[in-house]
Amino acid sequence: MAGFLPLFAIAGALTLGAMSPGPSFVMVARTAVARSRANGLAAALGMGVGGLIYAVASLLGLQALFAAVPVLYLLIKVAGGIYLIYIGVRIWRNSKQPLLVSADDRRSAPETPRRSFALALITQLSNPKAAVVYGSIFAAFLPRYVPLALGISIPVVCFVIETGWYSTVATLLSSAGPRAAYLGFKSQFDRLAGSVMMLLGIKLIASAHEA
Repeated sequence: MAGFLPLFAIAGALTLGAMSPGPSFVMVARTAVARSRANGLAAALGMGVGGLIYAVASLLGLQALFAAVPVLYLLIKVAGGIYLIYIGVRIWRNSKQPLLVSADDRRSAPETPRRSFALALITQLSNPKAAVVYGSIFAAFLPRYVPLALGISIPVVCFVIETGWYSTVATLLSSAGPRAAYLGFKSQFDRLAGSVMMLLGIKLIASAHEA
């Protein structure tokens, strides 16, 4: 049991990180409210897969790679910032477009769960802060020698935490009450969400010199 104490510490730190507001939360929340529960859960799965990828990459030395090749981190920051700005602009431009959200209309919406999954995965992977968070937490809590059982358990736990949290967000915000509130203030909500995305993207690009 003592050998798995780092796993509990990592799980606690990542849970707090997942629950903090950011582009991932904005993306899942808007998908769940504006589309459907299936789309929201697909987006949550995309976030979980992104977290799984970062966990595996961190275990394989992502932090060491960034330290050895600083320009790589800079390029990832700039690319991630550009992508977040692009998503923010799209949300802002479409803020006045009405949504068809009856049972039939929601089933015929052009954004499929597969597309929601892909967009969420890209959103998660385009955020270099996630790589830094995973790398830093692992560096802080992992022992010098990582047993095989612990090495296998960590990515699984990371996937469960990310998917579980965003599935909760998707389930709550795809309910009738929150959806009705969203439709009543769609333009304002979308502009706020788009602005948050753009500001996060600008912040990433502006901080690229720290790489």
